[in-house]
Amino acid sequence: MPIYEYRCDDCGKISEFLLIKSEGTFTPQCKRCKSKKMSRVLSRVRVVRSEESRMESLADPSKWGGLDERDPKSMAKWMKKMGKEMGEDMGEDVDQMVDEAMEEERTSPSEKEPED
Repeated sequence: MPIYEYRCDDCGKISEFLLIKSEGTFTPQCKRCKSKKMSRVLSRVRVVRSEESRMESLADPSKWGGLDERDPKSMAKWMKKMGKEMGEDMGEDVDQMVDEAMEEERTSPSEKEPED
């Protein structure tokens, strides 16, 4: 069954719609602001993988190589990568939240570690 994605022309939010019937007309409505000004977007291909395959991929030590838990940018990149490995789209909301956290980290005064 096809899932179609539409971007709201008013707020920019992407909404997904599962269309079961191909007959009749379909008018998408934004799930955030309820606007009917929507534009269809080209969706990414989704590949179905077994849970075992996803877990094997996550257990691969090379996936952890560039991770620095003290660097928000590194953590954001890792979080998105792990979400993709789990077969889940983290969505724009998570991307926005990560970007805001990174901006907050950049603008907050840095805490210096005590010297020994």
